[in-house]
Amino acid sequence: MSIGDFIVNNLETFLNLTGVAQCQYENLLMIAVGALFIWLAIKHNFEPLLLVPIGMGIIVGNIPFVPGMEVGLYEEGSVLNIFYQGVRQGWYPPLIFLGIGAMTDFSALISNPKLILIGAAAQFGIFGAYMIALALGFEPNQAASIAIIGGADGPTAIFLSSKLCPSFLGAIAVCAYSYMALVPVLQPVVMRLLTTKKERVIKMKPGRQVSQTERILFPIIGLLLTTFIVPSGLPLLGMLFFGNLLKESGKTDRLAKTATNALNNAIVILLGLTVGCSTQASVFLTIDTIKIFFLGALAFIIATASGVLFVKFMNLFLSKDNQINPLIGNAGVSAVPMAARISNNLGLEYDRHNFLLMHAMGPNVGGVIGSAVAAGALLGFLS
Repeated sequence: MSIGDFIVNNLETFLNLTGVAQCQYENLLMIAVGALFIWLAIKHNFEPLLLVPIGMGIIVGNIPFVPGMEVGLYEEGSVLNIFYQGVRQGWYPPLIFLGIGAMTDFSALISNPKLILIGAAAQFGIFGAYMIALALGFEPNQAASIAIIGGADGPTAIFLSSKLCPSFLGAIAVCAYSYMALVPVLQPVVMRLLTTKKERVIKMKPGRQVSQTERILFPIIGLLLTTFIVPSGLPLLGMLFFGNLLKESGKTDRLAKTATNALNNAIVILLGLTVGCSTQASVFLTIDTIKIFFLGALAFIIATASGVLFVKFMNLFLSKDNQINPLIGNAGVSAVPMAARISNNLGLEYDRHNFLLMHAMGPNVGGVIGSAVAAGALLGFLS
């Protein structure tokens, strides 16, 4: 072979290995979706800590390449595949829950325990969507993995789908985090539809002062009560209450700060990036993905509506002085503290002196517990 032929052959091989030669229109479509996520995060401040890593991951995961180069997320031995094991094996979600527990103040729930019922009611979005998914022909494991999106809890959705339906993991994870970011867009519409102007201006009594002893006992008692009922939820609930004990003990500030800052930030980066990369066009663009996004939205709407309507139901049995503002019903989903901020902001629109944030934090943190319990229950029944 002449030098000229050698150069030409190697040049042809190189060109065939480029992303340009391997590019399909599906790759370009998904790259555009990733760019949209980043634009929404930066331009409109839609949960940038979630959407920027996911958006960049979508772009990275859809760079075209020749199979066998060990660069893709789904290729054994690649760096991305190693990172992705934290998602597939369910390592990342419990670590996220550790951070959530270490940054969560359960005082609003402890001071008014009946607010946990709102968090429980909002989980109807999960079970309602589960029944609808079954009616649409999904297998029970698939239906449960899709329905958990209604809890508005990305880590819980990833944890459950990694155990019950790994083939849907990428679509479910992206869907869950997408709807979490769209909480400020979707929830106010449902809240306004289901409440009257009179209900929106209900003022609630301030919660009582919670002692340090109560705050220390809560994660221990909460762990025992929840995990004795649903032991399969232990990885999430155990880490949630452990993180909270680190925060409330008053003696482990360094550990609590590590859980909420350095550790949590590192896990969020890896989780967001690998979840985004899992949207590789060849496995992501399917009819099932469209159904998952539809059912995820439906589950989220049902969850929001269930929380608001349950508050209205509770008010039928409460005295006028103890009425609950139905605007905090949306906070029964576990998007902390986004959902509680929406309750507060919408309340201030109708009465600029009616601050609902602390009240809304009760069902909001109750929703975190509720979604983990629901996931544990589904995992126990179906695994």
